Amino acid sequence: MFRFLLRRLLVAIPTLFLVITAAFFMMRAAPGSPFEMSRKLPPEILAHVEAKFGMNRPLGVQYVSYLAGVAHGDFGPSLKYQDKSVLEIVREGFPTSLTIGLSALILASLVGLTLGVLAALRQNHSLDYSVMGIAILGVCIPSFVAAPLLRQVFASNLGWVPTGGLNGPISLVLPVVVLALPQIAIISRLTRAGMIEVLHSNYIRTARAKGLSEPTVVFRHALRAAIVPLVSYLGPACAGLITGSLVVEKIFNLPGLGKSFVLGALQRDYTLVMGVLILYASLIIALNLAGDMLLAVLDPRVRLS
Repeated sequence: MFRFLLRRLLVAIPTLFLVITAAFFMMRAAPGSPFEMSRKLPPEILAHVEAKFGMNRPLGVQYVSYLAGVAHGDFGPSLKYQDKSVLEIVREGFPTSLTIGLSALILASLVGLTLGVLAALRQNHSLDYSVMGIAILGVCIPSFVAAPLLRQVFASNLGWVPTGGLNGPISLVLPVVVLALPQIAIISRLTRAGMIEVLHSNYIRTARAKGLSEPTVVFRHALRAAIVPLVSYLGPACAGLITGSLVVEKIFNLPGLGKSFVLGALQRDYTLVMGVLILYASLIIALNLAGDMLLAVLDPRVRLS
């Protein structure tokens, strides 16, 4: 297991380095200046502002200096939010994004697993067709369409939940549901496919021939093998839910990282966008690594390969 983890780390660290490098030079290659978004500054004032943030130095020097700061946990100051560092902005917004993402993942896993198992047990029946129809619908409707629609119905028309803002747990219901809907569809389809394959395997027929009850066969023997493909998906899915709340947070006006990231991108706040990108890339790599480790525990063939 230690060698398995070491191999994954040897791939993860260079990957993060490449992401940081590519994002840094792509951000600098974009035309325009973050200090001339609203009005054009006189050359002497622009030169003074750029010198303050070290942007008047050669690009290679800026890159090395930025890497050194990141290595020490310093993402630099925000170019647009005065008297705030990028790390402070991340600390303020990340808990909201994390809460929404993890809540959506838990909801999607519970509902998706349940629907997938039921559809597999009733293969080619009306329940199976209904679950797969809902799954296809959930995949086809993007979050930026579902979010305004659900807000209009349940917030504006019915008044069951707030239309936006962070006003207690009730205000997170619609964002969590919007994020969970596509994942419910994908998880239910993966679970159904895995369960159908496992339920037709020889060892399941042997378990039934021994007289084991159907719940024991399904939940003790079949489900563990059936969720192996699902585990490999949940790592990037978890990262995608946490990072994919960018549009949802903007629509529901939530003080998460998504709102800061969108505003930072529009205002060319290089350091803020870079900081959020590094955080998201680190999450994706770490959660993929965690998914690989869990997959290796469930299926020893992964470690051997």
